[in-house]
Amino acid sequence: MSDPNSLISHLIELRSRILKALASVLIVFLCLAYFANDLYQLLAMPLLESLPENSSMIATDVASPFFAPFKLTLVLSFFIAIPFVLYQIWGFIAPGLYRNEKKLVAPLLLSSTLLFYAGMAFAYFVVFPIAFAFFNSVAPEGVTVSTDISSYLNFVLKLFFAFGVSFEIPIAIILMCWTGVTDAKSLRAKRPYVVVGAFVVGMLLTPPDVISQTLLAIPMWLLFEIGIIIGGLYAGKRRPDDDEDESETTGSSSAE
Repeated sequence: MSDPNSLISHLIELRSRILKALASVLIVFLCLAYFANDLYQLLAMPLLESLPENSSMIATDVASPFFAPFKLTLVLSFFIAIPFVLYQIWGFIAPGLYRNEKKLVAPLLLSSTLLFYAGMAFAYFVVFPIAFAFFNSVAPEGVTVSTDISSYLNFVLKLFFAFGVSFEIPIAIILMCWTGVTDAKSLRAKRPYVVVGAFVVGMLLTPPDVISQTLLAIPMWLLFEIGIIIGGLYAGKRRPDDDEDESETTGSSSAE
């Protein structure tokens, strides 16, 4: 039977770490709030540079000039605070992991954060300029392109999330290979299906245009290949060390 005091202590620790994670987001937000309009201007730069001369963005809602930069700053604060949030998650789960699991999970948390940032950077510096230039170039004659600031923010946040999550593919593959769910050989055999699936996922996660879908599907396929290579190195490494850890845990429990 579990010790009630132990359960309560875990809940207290969980609450403490959640509060610390929320506090980190709040601190970053307070530091960035003054620059909210500048941050939105930076976010809108790829679109503004592709707009025709004398065109600009518009605000169709009365409160949009305030809420759009506010929303962007809040989301950006969370993205910036992700390393500290993941550190709190790591601090909570680490005591329950075996030694070999700790050796794997710690670098995976760091690499997953960097890959998420890389996905967002890829969307901002590569996808946005190409996609926006294409959209504006195909506008019918007589149509003035003037994007609403709230609609634009929702659009780019969806792309940021889609590319950030998609860039986590190597992490997912490494975990599956390491835990024995699959192996590199089986994944290589499924490559044709993965390529088709990448384009399907790109179609579902991005706006309905071929450029965004392709620019998401191709990196997903390349990251899949990288994940297979790295996952093959991790395959089978878990079980010997963890069996030793489990035997030590069982032995210590029996001794008690």
